[in-house]
Amino acid sequence: MFRASPLPDKQTRTMLPFKRNRRQILPGFGLSMGYTVFYLSAIVIVPLATLVAGSFRIAPDLFVNTVTSPRVLASYRLSLSTALIAAMFNAFFGFLTAWTLVRYRFPGRKVLDALVDLPFALPTAVAGICFATLYSPVGWVGQFLGRFDIQLINAPSGIVIALIFIGFPFVVRTVQPVLAELEPEIEEAAHSLGASRWQAFRRILLPHIFPALLTGVTLSFARAIGEYGSVIFIAGNLPFRTEIAPLMIMSKLDQFDYDGAAAVALVLLLISFSMLLVLNSVQRWQEKAYR
Repeated sequence: MFRASPLPDKQTRTMLPFKRNRRQILPGFGLSMGYTVFYLSAIVIVPLATLVAGSFRIAPDLFVNTVTSPRVLASYRLSLSTALIAAMFNAFFGFLTAWTLVRYRFPGRKVLDALVDLPFALPTAVAGICFATLYSPVGWVGQFLGRFDIQLINAPSGIVIALIFIGFPFVVRTVQPVLAELEPEIEEAAHSLGASRWQAFRRILLPHIFPALLTGVTLSFARAIGEYGSVIFIAGNLPFRTEIAPLMIMSKLDQFDYDGAAAVALVLLLISFSMLLVLNSVQRWQEKAYR
């Protein structure tokens, strides 16, 4: 008959190595949480609350008329459509770029990896000037495209190019770490069992990559909705044609219509916030589905 061994006394427990008090590098939970709430409030919550408060200073009927006027609705449609097209381009080419950087070794790979972050570091106004110079009728590319009656300046297609540029790093940098964690041996095992390349991608790689890819596309889309600096030089700010929502906000600010600008900005804020909420819901669903 077995007898349970007695529990070690207090002196013995204090001598056990796993009972030693470990020092934390960062401060305790209370202090860390206090700093976190303070900085989030100062940087994010308070400015956004000021925007919401400023938009509700006008009467409800005036607010509705402002955000649903034909010119403002046209700017919404242009912003959403161009941002969506740019996000889809970034989803495809961003995935290919991340795949190339992770799975292949070639001369200049580190340089190419560093160039991916260039839109993060480069001021957006500089990018807009570069695009305007390159695609203008007298630019290097604009002269060639002009022979085929293709115009990118003062056209929605030029806006899409600018939005692709500023949203491209979001997709690459979210997909790249996930691809780096997937071992190539998994694909080789699938091929050895008779799976085709498409089957291995659809059933093995895509379930692991899809949440990161969706995150990058959503961030690229949300970033493109509010882009201003790189678009203003190439769009031309033509009402009902190339006037995106951020340009609409600047037009109202130039007219000293601060309440109207705040109302339009609030709609863009709600769209971006809704996209992030949908993204978080999809990610939680993906985690539950593939557990």
